[in-house]
Amino acid sequence: MDPASAKLIGAGLAAIGTGAAAIGVGNLFGQFLQGALRNPSAADGQFGRLIFGFAVTEALGIFAFVVALLLLFAV
Repeated sequence: MDPASAKLIGAGLAAIGTGAAAIGVGNLFGQFLQGALRNPSAADGQFGRLIFGFAVTEALGIFAFVVALLLLFAV
């Protein structure tokens, strides 16, 4: 296999993480809304955890994007 094509395949596989992060954020907010509608009094206590989960999920997506860019242009 040509090293240039292997680099492109690796970058494409690393970019899958950005899509997985988008799915994770949607799942996170969906579950929060479902819980908040079931018990509105507990929603305020869970909002900090929601923001923390959002930040961690987005950070993992950004890391996957950076790895894909590094494979494309730096290696």
